This record gives sequence, structure tokens and C-alpha cells, in this order.
Amino acid sequence: MRNVYDILEERGYIEQVTHDGLREWFDKEKVTFYIGFDPTADSLHIGHFVSAMVASHMQKAGHRPIILIGGGTAMIGDPSGRTDMRSMLTKETINHNVECFKKQLSKFVDFEGENAAIIVNNADWLLNLNYIDFIRDIGVYFSVNKMLTAECFKKRLEKGLSFLEFNYMLMQAFDFLTLYQKYHCSLEIGGNDQWSNILAGADLIRRKEQDTAFGLTFKLLLTSEGTKMGKTEKGALWLDPEKTSPYEFYQYFRNIADSDVKNTMCLLTFLPLEKINELCDVDGEKINEAKKVLAFEITKIVHGEEEAKKVESAAEALFGGAGNIDSMPTTEIDTLPISVIDLLVKTKLAPSKGQARILIEQGGISIDDRKITDINEMITEIEDCLVVRKGKKTFHKVVLVEK
Repeated sequence: MRNVYDILEERGYIEQVTHDGLREWFDKEKVTFYIGFDPTADSLHIGHFVSAMVASHMQKAGHRPIILIGGGTAMIGDPSGRTDMRSMLTKETINHNVECFKKQLSKFVDFEGENAAIIVNNADWLLNLNYIDFIRDIGVYFSVNKMLTAECFKKRLEKGLSFLEFNYMLMQAFDFLTLYQKYHCSLEIGGNDQWSNILAGADLIRRKEQDTAFGLTFKLLLTSEGTKMGKTEKGALWLDPEKTSPYEFYQYFRNIADSDVKNTMCLLTFLPLEKINELCDVDGEKINEAKKVLAFEITKIVHGEEEAKKVESAAEALFGGAGNIDSMPTTEIDTLPISVIDLLVKTKLAPSKGQARILIEQGGISIDDRKITDINEMITEIEDCLVVRKGKKTFHKVVLVEK
């Protein structure tokens, strides 16, 4: 079995490591590692996808994953990568989100077998902490001067960093220590925005337990222009099919920029590098074939092969003129007549009536292959359904239902 460090490095995941000897350590023993997810929503999004894929590669190489769900730290909110304070969540909301995360993560890691993954919730040890004991036992190992140099705090100091958030680094470091003590977990992995927090945890274990703990960060999913991938007109690209339909999910990757295809294929699929190079090292429009493979493979991982085949077939038939619309994103309406402008807002193809008007005026809206030119046009009847198209690649089905 190949060293997982080589696999992660070749595919472009690795950003930073705490020790040069991490690769050799992977050769010597099966490593117990952990990765954390704060349940600030009821679904993982595409940004979490990279994390889940790294955990999957690690487990496939024989190492043991601990999936830490931050039911406790979510009560505070991670300031990393933020310019404002996160919204406060109730315990009930967090518990609901934890259950949603568990279900989604089971698609990436195996919870059975020799190196079965386990899920832990840091609420189990954080919510009942005695504050005085915690500050005496853990806080004594942290230098405020050093903490203020961390990148995650620097960005917030300009707008104001609450003492609540300042505690987050201690909480995450304590997570690492707790998992080290309970499961002999000696490696934390995470996105590169977690570097300061991971260093803090490894340093806490070194100082308190006199032992070496490792950290590894991987690159965030960025476009070739340096912006975070996964932003859509409707917001984040979610892994939950109720929040982002499999069709929309597939179409997102089918339509990414040519320059982003190879990197995304390396990070978000299990295709061998030889196959990726064969698909992506091409000229001109041939890259579109790679995009089809990319969209299918990613949708298969997240939504299953059957669903991936269904949306692939729907997309190909639609663009080929056959008009298969079964898997297309759908909005139900119960009132006619309705203006085209109101319909665009209701289907979320336009964020506002003003933007809807602009789309129509620019010739960007068609209904059942008929371009809409009148901003005041009304929809007065719908037989089975109608298909609204925005631009060349965004389709949406509208169905009339009885009240």
C-alpha cells in the first residue's frame, strides 16, 4: 500500500505540516487522526468536501479517522477566516445539525471494519467544563502575545475580537488533547485556515504530555482566480439534495472554468492521476469531455451512482434537444396569472425584480425555447410544466399545482 503522504502530495492537497518526519511516521504505524467540523448549518457544503476527501484517502491507506463534530465549539464560533462574528446558535439547532453531518459524512468514511471511523462530539467534554479549573489547567500554557500574532485573530482585531471568540483556540487545542488522551490521537488535519489552531493543539500536547503531536493542513478549494469555489447565485453549494438539487450540483461542475478542471478533479474525485492527465491535458473544446467526467464523478460520490447517472442523462438529453427534464430543479406555483418577473424571483433565477428586468432586457431569459423580450409579460396558463432557461446553461422547471 502506498504512503498516503505521497498520494496527498501528488494530488495537490498538502499546504503545511508541523514536522518533516510525517511521511516516515505514516510508513511506521497506522495513525489515529482527527478532523473537525463545526455544525453551523444543517448540511456540509462544497468547502467541507476537500476535508472529507482527505479523511477518506487517509482511511483507505489504513489510518483511523476520528470525525469530531463541534457541538461545543459551535456555541462560540470559529473566528478563522472571518471578518465578523458568527451568529449564535441554540443547543437544539446544533444537535439537529450534528445528526445531519453524521449522515452525510458516512458517504466518505467507513464506520465499520479494522480501522473504522468514529464520531465524537466535543459538547461531551466542553459544555460541562469548570471555567476556573480549565483556565488553571489549560490556559496556563497559552501566551496571549503569541495568540495575537495568529492569522485567525489578526484579521479580526481591526473590527473587534470578542473574548468569547478568543477562547476558541483554547477550546480546539483542548479537543486535540482530549482525543490524544482518550484515543492516542496524535494528528490533526484541517484546511489551511486552521493552521494556528492546529499548532496550538500540538503545542499543548507537547507542553502538557511531553509528547509529539502532528498537524497537517490542506489547501482550500479555490478557483484559478483565487476565490473560494462553490459560491452560487443561491448561496453555498450544499451536499444536501434538499438544499442543492443533484441536477444543480452536477451542472455547477459541468460548467466550471476550463482552468479549474484539473485541480478540482485531483481534489474531489478518486480518479487515478494518469486518467486525470489524459482527460485534462488537451486543447480547446476537448476539455468539455473532462468536465462531464468531473461532474459525474463528484455527483456519484456525494449523491450515489444512480442519481449521478440520472442527472447526467437529463443534462445530456436537454442539451441534445431531447428535453428530458425529470431531474431538473423544480418550483411549484399555485396561482395564475403570474408575471415573468415574479416567476424569475420565485424560482430564484433572479435575486430581485430589478435583476429579473435586467435579465429580460439583455435577452437572457427563455421560456420553453421562446426568448422573453417584454418585461411585463404574464404567464397565463401552464399545461404540464414549463421550462425557464437563463443564459445557455441554467434550466428550471415550473409546475402548476392546485391550492
